[in-house]
Amino acid sequence: MSSKLEVLTPENSQIIFIDQQPQMAFGVQSIDRQTLKNNVVGLAKAARVFDIPTTITTVETDSFSGHTYPELLAVFPENDILERTSMNSWDDQNVRDALARNAANGRKKVIVSGLWTEVCNTTFALSCLHDTDYEIYMVADASGGTSVDAHKYAMDRMVQAGVVPVTWQQVLLEWQRDWAHKKTYDAVTAIVKEHSGAYGMGIDYAVTMVHKGEERTRHGKRIGPNPAR
Repeated sequence: MSSKLEVLTPENSQIIFIDQQPQMAFGVQSIDRQTLKNNVVGLAKAARVFDIPTTITTVETDSFSGHTYPELLAVFPENDILERTSMNSWDDQNVRDALARNAANGRKKVIVSGLWTEVCNTTFALSCLHDTDYEIYMVADASGGTSVDAHKYAMDRMVQAGVVPVTWQQVLLEWQRDWAHKKTYDAVTAIVKEHSGAYGMGIDYAVTMVHKGEERTRHGKRIGPNPAR
C-alpha cells in the first residue's frame, strides 16, 4: 500500500519554508502577492498550532533577497534561519540535517512552501526525492512562480516525479481532521477567520447569527447578538 494514501497528521509531518523573502516575492506573477503572503502566514500558524517541526531557509538575504517576512518570523521567533547560497536548498547540509532529524522521528512527509516554484521548489523536491525516501507535499497556493505558466509547468513536472500537490487550507484541515479534537478547535477556527476569506466570514456569521454567540464592538467590548437584526 502506498504511503501516499496516508493522510497528513501532526505526527507524520514536517514543513519547510523556502525563500519567503520580499525580493523573491517581487518576481511572483502566478498569484496575487498579498494573497500569497496571507496563505504562507496561515500555513505557518497552522504548523505552530499542531507543533509541526518547521525549517525556515533563506538565500542571499543581505545581498539580494531581503529578510524573511516579519509576519512569518513572528510565528516562529525561536527558529534559526538557515542561510544558503545555492538556489537548491537540498545542496545545503544544514537544511538536509534539519529535515533528517525530523524524519528520524517518523516525519517523512515534507510539506513545502517556497519561492520560486520553478526554481527553488522544483530543484529541492527533485533532489530530495532522488536521495531519500521522504515524500514531498507542495503547497501550491503558498508558493509562487514568475508567471502562471512557470508555476503550472513546474507543478506538473514535480507531480510527474511523485510530488503531491496540496493547498494550505487543505493541510490545516487534514491536520485537524475531526472537529471533536477540541484541543486545537479554537486555534484552527481563529486561523480560518483571519486567513480563509469567505470560509472565515462564514464562521463569523454562524457564530453570531446561527448560534447567537458574542461579537466584538468597534471599541473592543463584547456584546451579545443585536436583537434588532
